[in-house]
Amino acid sequence: MDERVREHARILVEKCTDIQQGDCVAINAPAEAEDLAVAIAERLGEKGAHPTTNVSLPAVQRAYMLAADEDDFETPAHIQAMAENTDAFISVKGSQNMFETSDVPPAKNQARAKHMKPIQEAYMDSKWVVTQYPCAGDAQKAEMSTPAYEDFVWGAINKDWDEQHEFQENMVEILDDASEVRIVSGETTDVTMSVAGNHAINDTAENNMPGGEVFTAPVPDSVEGEVLFDKPLMAQGREVTGVWLKFEEGEVVEHSAEKNEEVLTAQLNTDEGSKRLGELGIGMNRDIDRFTYNMLFDEKMGDTVHMAIGRAYEENVGEDNEQNQSVVHTDMIVDMSEDSFIEVDGEVVQRNGTFRFEDGFEG
Repeated sequence: MDERVREHARILVEKCTDIQQGDCVAINAPAEAEDLAVAIAERLGEKGAHPTTNVSLPAVQRAYMLAADEDDFETPAHIQAMAENTDAFISVKGSQNMFETSDVPPAKNQARAKHMKPIQEAYMDSKWVVTQYPCAGDAQKAEMSTPAYEDFVWGAINKDWDEQHEFQENMVEILDDASEVRIVSGETTDVTMSVAGNHAINDTAENNMPGGEVFTAPVPDSVEGEVLFDKPLMAQGREVTGVWLKFEEGEVVEHSAEKNEEVLTAQLNTDEGSKRLGELGIGMNRDIDRFTYNMLFDEKMGDTVHMAIGRAYEENVGEDNEQNQSVVHTDMIVDMSEDSFIEVDGEVVQRNGTFRFEDGFEG
């Protein structure tokens, strides 16, 4: 087995989820990630934990979703029972075909998501982490050879996370004391939001592996302005490009997309909270230096910010503020490498991708 796989498993078990003796651990992984699942199981055995493994098969999910009647969807009691009795959840992504479920109607996906929300919440109440295995399908979408994609994935994962944490803590300190954040990129993006009273999180490999972002939650009704998300996103097995949102009093009042706009519309119309922002994130992992159509990596990429419509994370929200609730949490990315800046309470803290605490910053 590639030693990079064993190191990946060690980080997941020891750092991300801090597995202890007796923990009940659910592993969800595609068949293509068998090596990583095996390495995780070995680590769990050494810890005296109790694993169960679910093999995720997109073709099976597609067959079910196409055959099922939308009106018959309900929360699966057996899956919910397992989720409620799980101490830790390790989810591994990876695919031979990223578009396997692309012909499932968006409205049906959203209807199913509503019924899966209690299970999602139960897993999020436990220790959890989502990660990536470098599968051929993901390499192909990233326009990379499989060996090059392996180097990219493990280069972003198997690193000095203490050093990365220290670097990102500079941004946490800026945001934690902030009242208002403004994001400007070219002539297409100029949006402001309040973060007053909310908490910035230093993500260095806890719930996401790789980590590499600092994120907070906007006050839901405070978002004003327009955003063009100039990086594509993958949603419901479809590529959505050229997403444009206009906010008034925190709510999306106009939207468009150059490609697959109906997918974006379905996301926004899922519930009341899906029309508001739940997250503002700032990418800071310099080892993620290219766009790969994989949000787990792309949202951490240096010289970017991302915003998510839908659910806000509870840990970001101050006790006197409202937490935006939704079954949706869809991240979208703005390139900040050129003609762009981040302004916090009237002071520029990043310009053209360079932070004020880095060499070369020009305020």
